[in-house]
Amino acid sequence: MAAESEGTPCWADGTFGDLEGAKRFYGEVLGWTYGESMPEYGNYTQAHVDGKAVAALSPPMPGQETPPAWTLYLSSPDADATTAKIREHGGEVLVEPMRVGDFGTMVLAADPAGAPFGVWQAGSHEGFQARTVPGAYTWAEVFTRDPAKADAFFAAVFGYGVKRLEDEAIDFSLYDLGADPVLGRMKMGEEFPPEVPAHLNVYFTVADCDAAVEKAKSLGAELRFGPMTIPFGRFASLTDPQGAVFSVIDVTTTAGEMPKVTAVS
Repeated sequence: MAAESEGTPCWADGTFGDLEGAKRFYGEVLGWTYGESMPEYGNYTQAHVDGKAVAALSPPMPGQETPPAWTLYLSSPDADATTAKIREHGGEVLVEPMRVGDFGTMVLAADPAGAPFGVWQAGSHEGFQARTVPGAYTWAEVFTRDPAKADAFFAAVFGYGVKRLEDEAIDFSLYDLGADPVLGRMKMGEEFPPEVPAHLNVYFTVADCDAAVEKAKSLGAELRFGPMTIPFGRFASLTDPQGAVFSVIDVTTTAGEMPKVTAVS
């Protein structure tokens, strides 16, 4: 498997104070099994579906007091160059390029409106080994209160084309790399309390959205939105028992016509 094109979502990991609790929760909701924790890398633990790596879980770094959250990583052929572009276009570098053994080089950053994300320059770890099958990553969206700033930043840093959905009800853009969209951008409206920060919402595929929601709720998750069926699938957004936001989607259950889009850049 070759490394992904620059800007392609290539990996996701979650940071949780209760690692064993997170493993139990996502194992039951998404059907994950786990590899051995790696103590030399802070007990970083890969999650698998049918033996293929689809995500990872880890406790916070020593001394780090960040709330539980998912991080999406965007592929880069040169982490140092991408870091320079992040700064040049008004983003914040939270963790400078850091070599992770022979696995690759990571960067943690935030866009100008504060939405955190990761950058990954692949070494031996090239990213997702499966997508869009039940339990695997399928999609992500930037949730922001400053859509113009987000659109300009991500286009400048990762070379995305930006297309706006022609829908008066929402302010939504699609970021693409010349073909299919790779990322979405949603404007956060008044339905989001002021204390909810800008963030990237990661979607995992499930075979049955409603069943996944009920399972998650029975394990202590809170339903935030949905389930709702749109042309892209039936989805719901949740907060897991430790407070991390994520979404589930059944891409085989769809309804309605595909929305029209207008190229912005």
